[in-house]
Amino acid sequence: MATKIRLARHGHKDYAYYHIVVADSRSPRDGKFIERIGSYNPNVNPAKVDLNFDRAMYWIGVGAQPTDTVRNILSGEGVMLMKHLMGGVKKGAFNEEEAQRRFNAWKAQKDAKNGKISQAEADKKNAEAKRLLAQEVEANKAKAEAIAAKRKAEAEALAAAAQEAAQEAAQAEAEQTETPAE
Repeated sequence: MATKIRLARHGHKDYAYYHIVVADSRSPRDGKFIERIGSYNPNVNPAKVDLNFDRAMYWIGVGAQPTDTVRNILSGEGVMLMKHLMGGVKKGAFNEEEAQRRFNAWKAQKDAKNGKISQAEADKKNAEAKRLLAQEVEANKAKAEAIAAKRKAEAEALAAAAQEAAQEAAQAEAEQTETPAE
């Protein structure tokens, strides 16, 4: 039986995630499969891959053919590199400890690179949040100044109206006092 390692689509419209499955090459994309060896979620940055490394190595070792996308995922997780290193061990180019050392060095380098990318994304989000906060503070300050100016103008208008009313009352009183003297 010809086996393939491929993606089975799940999720809803515009938010797909995938199961990495080993299936007969004749079965449909989302149909019957032999074993589920992981999952792939491209909706996050960086894309999240959960993979059973040992089972993936087993299936690659027994001849299962990955699709192009799954081959890229397996390469990113180091399965294809480990297969290559195990081929070198079988040929006697180096021993298994050397293969594991090389793999661990590659994995450490990859994790450091992904850590830098994640840190850069986090720094970018923090900088954007600080910028938006600064804009909001400035906008609030401008609104507060405008409200203070409006209240000051209203207070001045009330004071002027009160003063005018007081002058009118004084004038009316003065007129009242002048009229009986006639």
